Amino acid sequence: MGLGLEESLRLTVAALMQATGDSQRVIAAVLGLTQTQVSRRQSGATSWTLRDVDVLAGHYGIAALDLLAGPTRACEALPAARRRNANAEKGMAR
Repeated sequence: MGLGLEESLRLTVAALMQATGDSQRVIAAVLGLTQTQVSRRQSGATSWTLRDVDVLAGHYGIAALDLLAGPTRACEALPAARRRNANAEKGMAR
């Protein structure tokens, strides 16, 4: 049996944070939460909300359904400009 939606979303958020270099503090600021609240969502102690999904999808520049489809789909949908390597290359090109 596959992962449940909540576990899949936690893995997806972690994958997107890794791909972009975002910290829990960045995600907290985007969502209007504390870092502790984001940590509780990521650990499974608290569930992500549909509002969180909408805001995170907008932050990452992907559709909410891509975010819910799992880490592979979400990372494939992530715009190149949002990727950590793209941001590092821009800095090096200056």
